[in-house]
Amino acid sequence: MKGFLEDANYSIGLLDEGATLADVIDNCIYEHTHTGKKAFYVGDLGKLVRNNIQWRNVMAPIKPFYPVKCNSTPGVLEILGTLGVGFACSSKSEMALVQDLGISPENIIYTNPCKQASQIKYAAKAGINIMTCDNDIELKKISRNHPNAKLLLHIATEDITAGEEMNMKFGTTLKNCRHLMECAKELGVQIVGVKFHVSGSCKDLQTYIHAISDARCVFDMAEEFGFKMNMLDIGGGFTGSELQLEEVNHVIRPLLDVYFPKESGVNVIAEPGCYYVSSAFTLAVNVIAKKTVEYDKLLPSGVEQTRNDVEPVFTYYINDGVYGSFASKLSEKLNTIPEVHKKYKEDEPLFASSLWGPSCDELDQIVENCLLPELSVGDWLIFDNMGSGTLGEQSTFNDYQRPLIYYMMSFSDWDEMQDAGIVSDTLMKNFFFVPSCIQLSPEERFSTAA
Repeated sequence: MKGFLEDANYSIGLLDEGATLADVIDNCIYEHTHTGKKAFYVGDLGKLVRNNIQWRNVMAPIKPFYPVKCNSTPGVLEILGTLGVGFACSSKSEMALVQDLGISPENIIYTNPCKQASQIKYAAKAGINIMTCDNDIELKKISRNHPNAKLLLHIATEDITAGEEMNMKFGTTLKNCRHLMECAKELGVQIVGVKFHVSGSCKDLQTYIHAISDARCVFDMAEEFGFKMNMLDIGGGFTGSELQLEEVNHVIRPLLDVYFPKESGVNVIAEPGCYYVSSAFTLAVNVIAKKTVEYDKLLPSGVEQTRNDVEPVFTYYINDGVYGSFASKLSEKLNTIPEVHKKYKEDEPLFASSLWGPSCDELDQIVENCLLPELSVGDWLIFDNMGSGTLGEQSTFNDYQRPLIYYMMSFSDWDEMQDAGIVSDTLMKNFFFVPSCIQLSPEERFSTAA
């Protein structure tokens, strides 16, 4: 079985009715235990198919444009391209990736708020015209390097929570939109729409109401300057939860029907990233070192020890960390908990534990405190919901080896794609059959011979 991160010759295992992703993880762990104990991903590409169906059922006719930086692995990009999803790119390399899939320039938008002049020129040469802008300096840079650019004015939203106050925020004010339109008129740059973004951590869905109302104001303002606006980008922030998707749709649908009805000719798009890929990938990591530490050393200074027992507290080091698959941990909380792969008894004692990456860097902490049975060096831990953030990116940690990826899909999801008539010959060659014969060896189960 092959597991590729960048190689175009990746393979996708088709699981028959008796085989499960848990079986795949078991087999991969068995194989890696005997060949090197490297961290690896199992990606359920069928999840992308199911999420796309859910999007169409709930959010249609809003067209999704997938942010490539969220997960740029070839299996993800090719499946989404086959499903007809557009792509939001933040760099030249991302634009090149999706162009190599045969995606038309009309289905690509350049969304980096701080663009390099050379990359604007690349977009111009590639025919990628739609891009975002939120200030006059960026506007002038675009006008010099891309005469055919079609801009979406990125407006700010009031969705800052206590935990996000230090994050970089982008977007211009309504007042400044008039100034930008004056500049665009002088420079001969087209403005064709508006973009806003509401964070997935924002709990107040009223933010969407304010943002859509502001967008309508910008559209009305554009008429004064003679701009023909035809696109509204409501951004990302979709967590992957069907409930959240329905809640957002319930809030925005009435406003879109009033402010941007179908007869207005305005195309409404969105940028769901985590929504598509987060739950589709599972990461398996191996314990490479272990220490027993004193409980009071884990306590903040000034806090008295209250434990009267002498139970050990364990620190475990795993073969992946914040300089690899857990990079998002540096800026946000980990949204998954570790699961022990080995079987243990229900009444087996649990111990306070912390998990660290392999760099021995003080920043390389994965989990500060959790309860786990006592583990041994060589044991495996499983993390769900790991499909968003760093897959496809190159680490700066010298010895970091990026995990292999084992792509899988169930026959029912495969049938769904076939019934929709969207399986290309190029994609077809990447599939192989994974039987449910549990008695077979890993080599036989993962043979690429269909």
